Amino acid sequence: MPETIYDVVIIGSGPAGYTAAIRAGQYGLKTALLEKDSYLGGTCLHVGCIPTKALLFNAELWDHLKDAAEFGIEGVDGRKLNWAAIQERKSKIVSKHAKGLEFLMKKNKVETVKGYGKLTGPAQNGIITVEVANDGKTSQLKAKNVLLATGSEARLLPGLEVDDRILTNIEILSLKEIPKSLIIVGAGAVGVEFASIYRSFGCEVTIVEMLPRLVPVEDEEISKELARVYRKRGINFHTGAKVEKIDKTKTGIAVTISVDGKQQKIEAEKILIAVGRKPRTENVGLEKTKVKPERGFIQTDSWMQTAEPGVYAVGDIVLGSPQLAHVGAMEALVGVAKIAGKPCKPINPEHIPGATYCHPEIGSVGLTETRAREAGYNIKVGKFPFTANSRASIVGQHEGFIKIVSDADYGEILGVHIIGPQATELIAEAVAAMELEATVEDLIWTIHAHPTLAEAMLDAANSVYGMAINA
Repeated sequence: MPETIYDVVIIGSGPAGYTAAIRAGQYGLKTALLEKDSYLGGTCLHVGCIPTKALLFNAELWDHLKDAAEFGIEGVDGRKLNWAAIQERKSKIVSKHAKGLEFLMKKNKVETVKGYGKLTGPAQNGIITVEVANDGKTSQLKAKNVLLATGSEARLLPGLEVDDRILTNIEILSLKEIPKSLIIVGAGAVGVEFASIYRSFGCEVTIVEMLPRLVPVEDEEISKELARVYRKRGINFHTGAKVEKIDKTKTGIAVTISVDGKQQKIEAEKILIAVGRKPRTENVGLEKTKVKPERGFIQTDSWMQTAEPGVYAVGDIVLGSPQLAHVGAMEALVGVAKIAGKPCKPINPEHIPGATYCHPEIGSVGLTETRAREAGYNIKVGKFPFTANSRASIVGQHEGFIKIVSDADYGEILGVHIIGPQATELIAEAVAAMELEATVEDLIWTIHAHPTLAEAMLDAANSVYGMAINA
C-alpha cells in the first residue's frame, strides 16, 4: 500500500489542537490529530477551564442558597453539601464534551492517532516526518505541514513536588473532601478562581501574591474592587509578599512569607501553587529544526509559522501569546487557514478578551487606563456601577462596575474592564465593538434591551461624556 501523506499532522488535542483539526477537516485537508493521552481535549477540558467553571457554578448556587430567605425561599436552612455529587457532576460534564470531540473528529474525517509525537528534523522533499511513540512501539507519520499544539503544565516553586498537600490545578480539582484551610500562591485567574470556589464552600482561604495587587494583569480599579469584595467574603490575602519557605507540619503546611521585609508564618491543611504555566516544548524534536525556543516558548509570525518551513505552533507554547484557550483556538484557525491557502486575518493582541470566573466575575479587553496613558493617549474614562442597574438588583448581584477607556480625540474604544455579574459574557460586546472599530458614540446610539445587565455597557458609554442616564 502507498504510504499516507497527510496535509497536516497536529500534535496535541487541547482547544488549539482540536480546533485546528476540525477546521482542517472542513477545508478538506487530509488531517491526523496526534494525542499522547487516551482522551481528547487536553488540560482545558479535563483539568482546567471546564471542570473549574463547573465547580464555580456549584459554588454560585450554594452562595445563592445562603441568601434564600431574601428571595422568599424558606426551609433551606438544613441544606447539606454533597461534595461527591458535585465532583460527579463535574466529571459528567467533562466526559460529555470529550465524547463530543470524538464525534466531531469522525464527522470531519480527522484521523486520531494515540501516541507521543516528535519532529525528526526538517522536511525532506517537502515532507516532514513525525515519530510516534505508543506503548513502547514507534511508528512514523508523514505530512506536508505539522502544527504543534502541545500545551502547558503548571509551574511549581523550586524544590517543591506535588503530593497530597502540595497541589496544582490537577490535584485540587479531584480532592475527596473540602479542606478546612487552604493557602494559594498566586493571585492570577487560577488563584482567585479557586479562592472563590473553596471560600464559598466554607474553607478558610489565604492568597499570597508577589506583585502589589490581586489579578495584576487587570486594570488597577478592577484589582481594588476585587480586593474589597474578597475582604467582605472573608478571603485573606497578602500582596507584595514573597514565599520564603514551605514546610510540612503534622497536619498540613506552614508557609513563611515576607512582606515589606518582615517575615510571618501562615498555616493551612493544603497549599495550591498557581504561579503560572510552562510550555510543553521539551522532547518534541525542536533541536533538530531551525526553531530556537525562548524560555521554552516558540516564536511565530502572525500566521503562526515558526522558523522551520512547514512547522506551525499555536496555543500556550507561543511566545508572547496569552495562555488562554480561546487564543489558542483562534491561532489554530489562522494557522490552518494559512496552510489551506484560505483567507484569514492575524490576531490583534489588543482585541483578546480576558475572562476570570471568580465571584464577582471579571471580563476585560484592550488597554488598561494606566497602559493607555503610558502609550500617550489623551483619554476619557467612563464608569458605571452595577448598583444602578435594575437587572443587577433583580439577580441580587450589585458588586462591581463597567469601565470604558477611550481616546478623547476620536472616541476610539481603547479598553473595557468589567467586574460584576456575568462579566465574562458581557465582555463579548466590547470585543465585537473594538473589532468593528466602533466608537464610544456608536455604543451610545446602540439600543440595549431593558432590563438587562448589558444596559450597563450603554450607561458606561454615556458616562464617558458624563451623561449616564441611570447614575
